[in-house]
Amino acid sequence: MISTSRFARAATTFALTLLLTGAACAAPAPAPEVPAYATVTQADPKFTGAFRHEFTEVDGVRMHYVTGGRGTPVVLLHGWPQTWYGWWPIMPALAEHHTVYAVDLPGLGDSTGKPTGYDKATLARYVHTLIADRLGLRDARVVGHDHGAAVAFQYAAQFPADTARLGYLDLPLPGPGIDGAAYRSLSWHIAFHSQRRVPEAVVGNDVREYLKLFYPQVSFGGTAFGGTSDRSPFTEEEISEYARTYSRPEALSGGFELYRALDKDVRDTVATAPVRVPALVMAAQGQAEAIKATVAPRLTDIVRAVDVPKAGHWLVEENPGFVTEELLRFLKG
Repeated sequence: MISTSRFARAATTFALTLLLTGAACAAPAPAPEVPAYATVTQADPKFTGAFRHEFTEVDGVRMHYVTGGRGTPVVLLHGWPQTWYGWWPIMPALAEHHTVYAVDLPGLGDSTGKPTGYDKATLARYVHTLIADRLGLRDARVVGHDHGAAVAFQYAAQFPADTARLGYLDLPLPGPGIDGAAYRSLSWHIAFHSQRRVPEAVVGNDVREYLKLFYPQVSFGGTAFGGTSDRSPFTEEEISEYARTYSRPEALSGGFELYRALDKDVRDTVATAPVRVPALVMAAQGQAEAIKATVAPRLTDIVRAVDVPKAGHWLVEENPGFVTEELLRFLKG
């Protein structure tokens, strides 16, 4: 006869054996896979506490944007070879006063699908559909850098009633002040990127190396400004993030299409009526007046044109404090 105590011990041993065997057999739950678009932001507390990635379908393009903050809406549009991430150094400060929307232009960054054109008027219509129609924002302050500045200009030109203010950062505006041929003569890279198929063939699988060599050339003191500096304002992490997106063949070609659309951009600007939206022009040190001269024929309410001290083309990376201060003052109105 088995005693009650022996029986209890045996039952306990049996239960523990089942528990341990079950624990040993159960595979640990796999960690959730981080999407490629979120890799660069997943461990940044400034991002995870205030911002999020979003996607919205716009006329066959899955548009990616990052949003966060509270207040009047500010739309940020990047240029080449960057993505929404080019605005990240100043986004947390802007988000303290505004709701920020940093958009990947159609076909670039993590916006997938091919737009009907890479001319800036067409891209502006995609952005407007996202911002005004999908998100319902009819009082956006639109800020663009490089090619994004031309998209921002077209946004204001086509939809002035939906544009509260326009920030125009470091791009000669294709149009009455400078035609396509003259534009391509401004720099070797503009002429090179404008060629059909050639830049894709040359860059090929060496996207990261090409970008890494390019960034210093148009930085403060770089060869594009008559200097000899090879200093880059971008970290290795930033370069890798841009290379990640531009390594997609369709995104690489899309970036070059921004340059191939120059002649149409000129025609579109020439056909545009004067834009009466309050505008801020910012440019590399020593370049503000030259940039202003190209936009003044079409922007009739330039509130301020300012050089960014100690900055080449990469205004946000090279002097984020100055850019933030100027933008906040201007956006406040």
